[in-house]
Amino acid sequence: MATDSKIAAESRTDTGSTASRRLRREGWLPGVVNNEKCESRLIRINQHDFEMMLHAHRSENVMVDLAIDGGDAKKVLLKEVQHDPLSGEPQHAEFLEVSLTKKMKVAVPVVLVGDAVGVVNEGGRLEHLLREIEVECLPTDLVESVEVDVSGMKIGDVLTVADMTVGAKLHIETDGSIAVASVTAPTVDEDAAAAEGEEGAEGAAPGAAEGGAAPAEPEVIGEKEREEKAKEQE
Repeated sequence: MATDSKIAAESRTDTGSTASRRLRREGWLPGVVNNEKCESRLIRINQHDFEMMLHAHRSENVMVDLAIDGGDAKKVLLKEVQHDPLSGEPQHAEFLEVSLTKKMKVAVPVVLVGDAVGVVNEGGRLEHLLREIEVECLPTDLVESVEVDVSGMKIGDVLTVADMTVGAKLHIETDGSIAVASVTAPTVDEDAAAAEGEEGAEGAAPGAAEGGAAPAEPEVIGEKEREEKAKEQE
């Protein structure tokens, strides 16, 4: 189950990119809370507190007890976090109010665990093809990630969504035929082969074929004329 976290927030009225940049400079993270009626409430959260909350979880699928302006905490789901593409720091957070008795659909990360026998013993390569699946569950049954054991996979094996076991409380919505992971046969490293060819070429005499004569030195134009003038001056 996804571990609940507690965090405080304050209401805000300013909107737009300029206001958001100002909030972040002041140590606040702009955010929004949506409900099932598509109503939105703008909030701001202490940036440091929010980042510490994220660091305490394996994924961003977090159930949060959110208290706004000192009021009673409401159960919300951290729906999305926008990150700065360069620094990776959170730029905006979106929350969704949830009912503890109503099922919801959520994207859950897929984590591969174990060492595939096709990699360890056969020199193959493990390909992680699907990074998340969509599941339907009650908020109290939400998990932060789904682990898939790949230790038994050999070269040529493909693990699909239908092969995954997630427990009775989660219902997978993603198409079962989609591949999650595979183990492929080792391939020749073309870059390494090309590098070896270049090293062999560098070892040969430049500009000369094997067994051929070395190229003649270029003639220095004007050298003879300078020697004759030097003799006349003597």
